Amino acid sequence: MSILEWIGLVALVYFGLCIVAYYTQELFLFHPEKLDLDFKYQFEYPHYEIFLEAEDGATINGLHFKLPKSKGVIFYFKGNTRSIKGWGKYARDFLSKGYDFFVIDYRGFGKSTGKRTERNIELDTQIAYKFLCTYYRENEIIIYGRSIGSGFAAFLAASNHPKKLILDSPYYSMYHLTKTYLFFLPVASILNYPIRTDQFIQNVKCPIYIIHGTDDKLIPYRHALKLSQLNKRSHLIRIIGGRHNNLPNFSQYHHVVYEILNDHFEETTFFEELY
Repeated sequence: MSILEWIGLVALVYFGLCIVAYYTQELFLFHPEKLDLDFKYQFEYPHYEIFLEAEDGATINGLHFKLPKSKGVIFYFKGNTRSIKGWGKYARDFLSKGYDFFVIDYRGFGKSTGKRTERNIELDTQIAYKFLCTYYRENEIIIYGRSIGSGFAAFLAASNHPKKLILDSPYYSMYHLTKTYLFFLPVASILNYPIRTDQFIQNVKCPIYIIHGTDDKLIPYRHALKLSQLNKRSHLIRIIGGRHNNLPNFSQYHHVVYEILNDHFEETTFFEELY
């Protein structure tokens, strides 16, 4: 085989990898659990189910947990697995601290329908935020983004005026995270979900609290550190030894969340050296 034939073969294989990555990225980014429309949510806390209509006719399903008297509401953006059937259990962490809890399923998850794109999800979050504003003033809404939900949470906070933004195990951007694993591919050209948290966070005008485990192997701690340096309103909290999916197992996590929600967290921005 000649040099030109080898070059042609390598180019063909590389192009094939790009095609595979482009068409399979949804399988890696999202792991939805679908629910029948007649499925009944069951939790030990008072709640009701809501359906919101998106601009393109899609349906966004959500759960609203309400206390008789609350200090406000947590708008919770979940991770990329399961449906709100499983994520609803996290309501207890916020109801116990005096806050209502609101969570939605992304398109294709649970009972939510419609074509899933980054832009569509961003538009859906604004529709859900507008719904919350019929019950709460903006200074009573705290946006909380977990893992993949951190990017959508940052987008929404940048587009509105919530009381606070909490990012749990966030990524600098999905582009930068993907580039780490697929450095040999033209990620900028093939990624449908760049989710530029790094750009969104610069436009957030409320206090920002970034919580990240130092032993997170999926989204390394350095992502949180770099994000915290983009906005002077940011506060970075390290959970020593914390991994990507076990922060609620640490008492420090619950202590910090309590302080943030109850305005006891020291309003001082600090940055750390990248190690």
